[in-house]
Amino acid sequence: MLKQRILTAAWLAPLALVGLFGLDGVAFALFTAAIVLLGAWEWANLAGLEAGARRLKPVLGLAVLMALLGLTGQHQASWVLWLGALGWLLNLRWVVGYPSRLAQWGSTGMRLAMGLWVLLPAWVGFNALREAGGVWLLFVLLLVWGADVGAYFVGKSLGKRKLAPRVSPGKTREGVIGGLVVTELLALVFADWQALSFGATLALLAATAVVTLASVVGDLLESMLKRHRGIKDSSQLLPGHGGVLDRIDSLCAAVPLFALLQVGGFGA
Repeated sequence: MLKQRILTAAWLAPLALVGLFGLDGVAFALFTAAIVLLGAWEWANLAGLEAGARRLKPVLGLAVLMALLGLTGQHQASWVLWLGALGWLLNLRWVVGYPSRLAQWGSTGMRLAMGLWVLLPAWVGFNALREAGGVWLLFVLLLVWGADVGAYFVGKSLGKRKLAPRVSPGKTREGVIGGLVVTELLALVFADWQALSFGATLALLAATAVVTLASVVGDLLESMLKRHRGIKDSSQLLPGHGGVLDRIDSLCAAVPLFALLQVGGFGA
């Protein structure tokens, strides 16, 4: 399994870096759309559509919405990001209340709707951050990675209090704090690099804390859906790594929220 993970990472990481930072405009939008649509194919399974044409319908529906946003110049629209932010508030309520609130989201239709407000704003967020020059896209990618690394090492060494045992038994509150420390330090480095004012630096630190916590919710949300479906990975598209959603679940929460906050001006 370790060998397979390394082999997959060996081609996946360069492809992702070239796509995210070597492309722009329409090419970037198409590249990120392909990733999100693969995630939509997996989400259809999480929603209870196991195979066949029924599983493809929500993917095609999302593709049509993306095309319409692109053709009308709305592929970076803040209203889509707001849709995502409101949707993640609902997601948070359901994760915190699992399994007592299962009846509110357990139907296939609701899980498909959940996928819409998770995946579409993520795509718009990617486009908005890339249009801003790429530096803030790099930041949010490092933020999610830093949050994961900090949570893993602190949780493994100091973790005692479970964060959401009914959803993801391995996560601890100490781990979340460790992730927050790492991302706040990262924010200070970026603030210095971008020569942000004192006020803008404080805004970035606050936004970083919020987005770091959102990334944790993104991870927990997918864990909750997989637990409900009784599956370990969202798919086997990435040998040794599971599925696309297993790689981007935290980003789906972090990217649109960070893009929305970045519009507020700290990146200007």
